[in-house]
Amino acid sequence: MNTAGMSGGSDSGSGAGPGADRDRDLVSALAGKQAGREQAVAYRTRRVVLASHGVMQNQKAGRKRSRALALASILLMVVALGPFVWRVTDDIISGDHWGDVATQSCLWTSILMPALVAAALVAGWLRQRP
Repeated sequence: MNTAGMSGGSDSGSGAGPGADRDRDLVSALAGKQAGREQAVAYRTRRVVLASHGVMQNQKAGRKRSRALALASILLMVVALGPFVWRVTDDIISGDHWGDVATQSCLWTSILMPALVAAALVAGWLRQRP
């Protein structure tokens, strides 16, 4: 209870002072009269946070998918080009002629295919960057 207002004075019974406004706001808050408004704000905030979380998860999944695709393409290139690299290495070590058509085609395949895959990976990476 407010004893200062009861001690006598002009506004003791009117309830129009700044203390009465505070008391009215406090009683309103305790009674839950503003709960609907606060609940609406809480629901909107929750929806925004959930939407942002969903967007972040989609971006994370996209990055994982891109990384997996890049690793798979590199692994596939290594497996596919293994015989060509083996042939070129064997021909160079054994002293065969460099002008042989099979050696030249395997050498160019061993050089150009990794370069093309690397160019495709870099182009895809640059396209995804903002």
